[in-house]
Amino acid sequence: MKVIAISVALLIGSVMSAHSQIAIKPAVGVNVTDFSQDPSTGETNGKVGYQLGGSVAFGKRFYIEPGLFFVKKSTEVINNANQAADITYDISGIRIPLTLGLNLMGDTKSLVGFRIFGGASAFMLTKIEDLDKDDFNTASFGVYAGAGVNVSLVFVEASYEWSLTDVQKDVSQIDIGQSRSVFINLGVRIPL
Repeated sequence: MKVIAISVALLIGSVMSAHSQIAIKPAVGVNVTDFSQDPSTGETNGKVGYQLGGSVAFGKRFYIEPGLFFVKKSTEVINNANQAADITYDISGIRIPLTLGLNLMGDTKSLVGFRIFGGASAFMLTKIEDLDKDDFNTASFGVYAGAGVNVSLVFVEASYEWSLTDVQKDVSQIDIGQSRSVFINLGVRIPL
């Protein structure tokens, strides 16, 4: 399965590179993650997490941009009845976004540019601190939308992601719904 996926990715990359601009985009950033439902006994508060990784953009005006990021998300669940029962979800994993975008001003080789984008993502849970990893879905999927600004080789982008998958496997115990995240990335564009 991995060989097929790698082969397809290389084929798509080869075809697109023959007709488009390519930019490698390493980036670091911060995120804030919250849940779609508050527990019956309290509320959730997003805390600051981080991500590190990169993507490759293929295209001029319209572009496709697959990426790979290591992400740490953090959310605090506050129990209004019992502060000792407060829980902090520190979740780590691999996020794989697939972005489709439109350069409204400039392109991958322009000095200044502005773009909008959206796409779908997968998040593969690798670690959750102080909680049982088996209680959580290993893979979750989402959609996102955002905007970015390029100045010379530097870019800044922000996006909002809606998860389509519940965070926990068994929602009868506690139902916190899906995650919602804001991602802000800072990186460099390396045009090829």
